[in-house]
Amino acid sequence: MRVNWSFIKLALLFIAVIGLYGFSDYRSKQRKVQDISIKFLGDNSLYLTEASVNKMLIQNYGSLKNRSQEGLALNTIEEVILSNDMVKQAQVYLTVNGELISKIVQRKPIGRIEGVSKFYLDDLGERMPLSKHHSARVPIITGKITGKSLEDAYTILNYINGDGFLRKNVIGIHIEEEGKYQLKFRLENFVVNLGGVDNLNEKFKNFMAFYAKATKDNSLEKYAKVSLEFDNQVVCTKI
Repeated sequence: MRVNWSFIKLALLFIAVIGLYGFSDYRSKQRKVQDISIKFLGDNSLYLTEASVNKMLIQNYGSLKNRSQEGLALNTIEEVILSNDMVKQAQVYLTVNGELISKIVQRKPIGRIEGVSKFYLDDLGERMPLSKHHSARVPIITGKITGKSLEDAYTILNYINGDGFLRKNVIGIHIEEEGKYQLKFRLENFVVNLGGVDNLNEKFKNFMAFYAKATKDNSLEKYAKVSLEFDNQVVCTKI
């Protein structure tokens, strides 16, 4: 009977590869965490600090440094980080050198509510708590805060943030009632009665035409109110 040496060699090679992989995996699990690195991604990294993330991890797991890698459940560490109200996204992984890295994207506030409750409105339209580490320079929202009025305020803020002039100059939104919103500008004395959130593009197009003409005529300081509530009209009230 002929011996198929090629088959035997292939089988031995396969067993050796499996053995080496198992040994490497065993050695890897026995390794300890050599260092911990927390990285904040993006330009919106002001509301949560590295120290506060470390404190949160220590409260849940104790010290992670020098901990065996085998006992680490990276997905649960991610969940703990994501449970913080300032965190939008989190990714946790181990490098081949034993470094435990946490990459964190913080939430982005676009408006600040000043009412009975004080909180931010983030870029997804969700409530976000104020931070003890940083105060965002965003438009202040005042008045009759309801679920619907906050939805409308979010729509207005999204429009404002998409326009360079409005983003730099609108500093406040006042909610008179649902469907009746006022805008306050940084350098002007007048308020803008926006009405509802319908036809925002047309309303602001009319406003920009008025603003350009009034600036050219040096007459902006003469107005107390500018109303955009009526179709294709800008109605001004003088001081």
